[in-house]
Amino acid sequence: MIDTLLHEKIAARLSHVAPAIPVGISNRHVHLAQQDVEALFGKGYVLTPFKPLRQPGQFAAQECVTVVGPKGSLTHVRVLGPTRPISQLEISRADGFTLGIKAPVRESGQLENAGSALLIGPAGHVELRSQVICAWRHIHMSPQDACQLNVANGQKVSVRSDGERQLTFNKVVVRVREDFVLEFHIDMEEANAAGLKNGAQVTLLG
Repeated sequence: MIDTLLHEKIAARLSHVAPAIPVGISNRHVHLAQQDVEALFGKGYVLTPFKPLRQPGQFAAQECVTVVGPKGSLTHVRVLGPTRPISQLEISRADGFTLGIKAPVRESGQLENAGSALLIGPAGHVELRSQVICAWRHIHMSPQDACQLNVANGQKVSVRSDGERQLTFNKVVVRVREDFVLEFHIDMEEANAAGLKNGAQVTLLG
């Protein structure tokens, strides 16, 4: 009881100093290389923006694909743009069970021994080989945000949510870049466990 009260007092004190961090919840999605866009949707095809994401230049595309694994499939999986050098599918643990895919929890781009799957589009298909992960929870931020929060790129921190299903998320990876906007990224399963919605706020713990 004493530890809980102390924890709450520390969190309350930090909330007056550190900025609240908005939550961004990621459902299953895929990032595509241009050659895979063309394989799935046709030669010379360009992704069509559907709605902008919080991170500058990032968008949900109108295009969706079907993902097929050894045990099952997922339809209407959203493509996110712009294109990347290497295609990468990000799913939840539950999605992995549905597909029959073992997707490790990894930071974006860390694809060694990742899962594999088949993508099907209206013009063809693409085999993803060691390109399927469950995304490691992380915080996007600018260098100015990092200075204010006293953290560094690549550092792992803890953040705390409030509400009826209050949780502390540990080992949250900090990502710092000039064009990043402050945002805590988690997947649907983590968000549901904490009762969080897009736009909710969490607090960095010392």
